[in-house]
Amino acid sequence: MIISAADGTPLFVQQRGEGHPLILLHGLGSHSGWLDADLDHLAGTRRVIALDSRGHGRSGRPTSFTLADHVSDVLTVMDALGVAQAAVMGTSMGSYVAQALATTHPGRVSRLILVVPKASGQTSGTAALMARHEDELRDLTPQEVQAFLLERMFAPGTPQAIRAEVARRTADDHAAGLAQTPEQAEAARRALERFDFRPGLPRVTAPALILSGAHDPLNPPPAGAEIAALIPHAHQEVLAHSGHFPALEEAGRYRALVDDFLGE
Repeated sequence: MIISAADGTPLFVQQRGEGHPLILLHGLGSHSGWLDADLDHLAGTRRVIALDSRGHGRSGRPTSFTLADHVSDVLTVMDALGVAQAAVMGTSMGSYVAQALATTHPGRVSRLILVVPKASGQTSGTAALMARHEDELRDLTPQEVQAFLLERMFAPGTPQAIRAEVARRTADDHAAGLAQTPEQAEAARRALERFDFRPGLPRVTAPALILSGAHDPLNPPPAGAEIAALIPHAHQEVLAHSGHFPALEEAGRYRALVDDFLGE
């Protein structure tokens, strides 16, 4: 379905299941389709709502927007669907949106799951990784740049089948017109510049689970530990064999941790 944001930007939203609502927020450069495995699994016990963040997927792609716009969009979707309070699970960029929501509207969040998060940054983790490899990326096409960066986000020893799955999804997005243009990708990265949730994290009232990949080059475990120390009712789990994609790299443990936390 399409729900109009406060400024009229169309937001693509999908939902499945019944019960207490859970909102899923995806990472930078992807869309809610990358969360289909979570949607399918979690919809067996609850109402799961996933949206394509503005600038991504099937939602509108303004030339300029902010992290505050992302938060406003989540609230708009909740209100449009009659959701007063929900559990929220955000991955990478989605974890930033989830933290911003939980610190500014704590009463709207019943439980909080932050997957490969950090609490502050001058840029997105992707922008920082690109800066570290600037010389190697200079002459690559946008699709080659994306493939180069993705390959460096896995833990050592991640099976080739998992790496190939991410490459396939990326290629499918380009073929289906769901991938961002370089200009759209830059607008999405700019929305994540200079954020710092640390002053507000002690005000989060929801129990929180922080999931970090031991080999994550973007948001490593100390970044998650900082969040866990600031949110009053939070704990961190480090997935020893994961990089930035624990939902794929350690799917069994990832799913068990999420299920246990939501079922408490």
